[in-house]
Formats: sequence, C-alpha cells, structure tokens
Amino acid sequence: MALMGLRIWELQGMLGFISVAMAIQIALSIGFTVLLVFRLMGRDYEAAVVSAGFGGITLGSTATAIVNMTAVAKQYGPAHRAFVVVPLVAGFFIDLVNALVINVFVSL
Repeated sequence: MALMGLRIWELQGMLGFISVAMAIQIALSIGFTVLLVFRLMGRDYEAAVVSAGFGGITLGSTATAIVNMTAVAKQYGPAHRAFVVVPLVAGFFIDLVNALVINVFVSL
C-alpha cells in the first residue's frame, strides 16, 4: 500500500544526483571489498565467501549477505567460518555502531 502511494516521478529532477551517488557507492563498495576485505581475510576461499557476504551487507542487510554467501557456497562448496562470522558481525557490531552514530548526529 505504501509503495502505491509513492510518486516516483517527482524525483525526476534529482535523477542525475541519485545516479551519481549510487555509482559512487557501488564503486566504493566494490573497491573496499576487493582491495581490503578479501585481502585482510586471507585471500582464500573463506575470504571470497566473506567478501560476498560483505557485498550483501553493503547492499543493505544481513539477509542479503546470507543470500550472497549461500549462492557462492552452493556453487563452490561450504565455508562454515564465513557463515558464523559474517552474520555475527553484521547483526551485532553494525547495530552497535549504528546506535552510536545516530546518537552522535542527534546530539549535533
């Protein structure tokens, strides 16, 4: 019901800005994942699965991270440590950091 009430055509004037912002976010996410996460996790299969999970987190949710990791694991085999580490980090630490960041911005 809420989606039916959206008037997306009103955002037409901001299409250029939104497209540029999305392109920058995608480029930063890919760069951070490939250049930092994969290398820091050890450059092995587990690191590849963790990187897939991190890509899901940058798309917006822990559930997307699990789906990404499941897709990789179905095709190439299980990665048990990745399925323990990524949901814990995404679900716990990110929530704590978000709470702190929100409090900082609210107090400004």
